Amino acid sequence: MERNELYPVFLKLHTLQTLIVGAGEVGYEKLSFILKSSPKARVTMVATWINPDIEALLNTAQEHFVQIHQRAFHPDDLQGYDLVIAATNIPELNREVQQAAKRLGKLINVADTPDLCDFYLGSIVTRGPLKIGISTNGQSPTFAKRFRQVLEAALPEEVEDLLPKLNEIRDRLGGDFAHKVRMLNQITSTLLTGMAGCACGGNCTGDCIEFLKKPQ
Repeated sequence: MERNELYPVFLKLHTLQTLIVGAGEVGYEKLSFILKSSPKARVTMVATWINPDIEALLNTAQEHFVQIHQRAFHPDDLQGYDLVIAATNIPELNREVQQAAKRLGKLINVADTPDLCDFYLGSIVTRGPLKIGISTNGQSPTFAKRFRQVLEAALPEEVEDLLPKLNEIRDRLGGDFAHKVRMLNQITSTLLTGMAGCACGGNCTGDCIEFLKKPQ
């Protein structure tokens, strides 16, 4: 059985510079995916033709950090960027972008060409502070999309309120790092069984599970 050896990371795209080459249907898909998860991502697009849906997307955004240059791609465009996405419908151009990116040591994603990618844009589930990334190792984005829908339906809405409260409990806990990990493991284990009772026995902040249940 093939093993997925990808290492998942969560990038702060507002601190990085991302270049998307191509602004057609694929470019629109990539941009909308990025902005849905990271609305303040700093993105530049270079393309000879701009999909009107991209302009509509940016016009409806309250705030965005997207620049668009309507012209042909040149390898010099890669200077100053951390991530590069080749999103044109021209395989030869996508490969040109990929080769230029590799020469400069840039991380590159090539649409619909897993073998040329350093990273994939997987499906994402978000519930407040909780974010779950889903990858099929580039084999089936459709399955990843469907599995995302399953998780979105399964996750309780209360998760959005629980996580800040767990963070507050962590800040209140005394002791060293190992003690905090042990106590938080005990507390969260009861969440999986309906949050019945206080797992820590009153040794942290007291009535921690009742605290989790209370509204902010």
